[in-house]
Amino acid sequence: MKKKTTSILIAIVISLFTFTSCSDDDNNVVVTSNTIADFVSANSDYSSLLAALQRANLTSVLAGTTEYTVFAPNNTAFDAFLSANGFASLDDVPTDVLTQVLLNHVVAGTNNSSSLSTGYIKTLAEESTTGNNLNMYVNTTGGVMLNGQSSVTAADISVDNGVNTVIALPTVVTFATADSTFGILVQALTRENTFTYVGTLSTTGTPAPFTVFAPTDQAFVDLIAELDGVDALGDIPTATLEATLNTHVVAGANVLSSTLMDGMTVNTLGDNFTINTTGGATFTDSNNRTGNIIVTDVQAANGVIHVVDKVILPGS
Repeated sequence: MKKKTTSILIAIVISLFTFTSCSDDDNNVVVTSNTIADFVSANSDYSSLLAALQRANLTSVLAGTTEYTVFAPNNTAFDAFLSANGFASLDDVPTDVLTQVLLNHVVAGTNNSSSLSTGYIKTLAEESTTGNNLNMYVNTTGGVMLNGQSSVTAADISVDNGVNTVIALPTVVTFATADSTFGILVQALTRENTFTYVGTLSTTGTPAPFTVFAPTDQAFVDLIAELDGVDALGDIPTATLEATLNTHVVAGANVLSSTLMDGMTVNTLGDNFTINTTGGATFTDSNNRTGNIIVTDVQAANGVIHVVDKVILPGS
């Protein structure tokens, strides 16, 4: 698996206020704004963020009255981002890429650190084929960790239009590794040196986007109990495991739950299975086994994840 990195981040939190000062003439009231844009402009440690916002024409968005939570990267975080991606300067980052990276740090509404909980939230960044907003996985087990990569080092700095970390656009692999729900799935995807799932599912080019039906840890525990002669993940023959994993991945399509229909056949990299929507979202695999789709539309930049409570098996 790709080694996780931690950026230096800061969270700036909205409190919706304005500063007023009175001159000797009480009729003269000076109103001073304190927007996120004002905060960034006034703090030299965020000069790279300011330059990025200006280049992407996003300064006006954060200077308005709409409430946002912004995870704001400081200069050190931007330097690390540029170096890691082979850019000499911000000017070398394609504008469309820079725009989405910046929007991936912005969440609508006011979210103080104390109000965040472990789970998925939506950012303003968008998946390119559907326009669906990208998710961010927040882990509050020990502080605040974002997408398993970036930790918030300072929180709840008040400005008057947002809760104010550079966070890479998430892939489906990002969420698989960040969310402990998928611990055994990650073990399965990386069990053999010949497996290329991590590299393939991290790409943003062809054959992306992907639709992944991701089994929970409990789904794998149940599968191991179901299979004869299998006591652990390592007991599943390699060919069987590979065919099974392939049956959870659709290539070339970002299939949202709103497009799933009753009786719909899902064509995967492995075998096919059928979607059932009557009485809830379920599936039936080639072995006539059924399971539930328990979470839908976890949106990454290169595809979408739907969480299932049973491992989908290919036909024998």
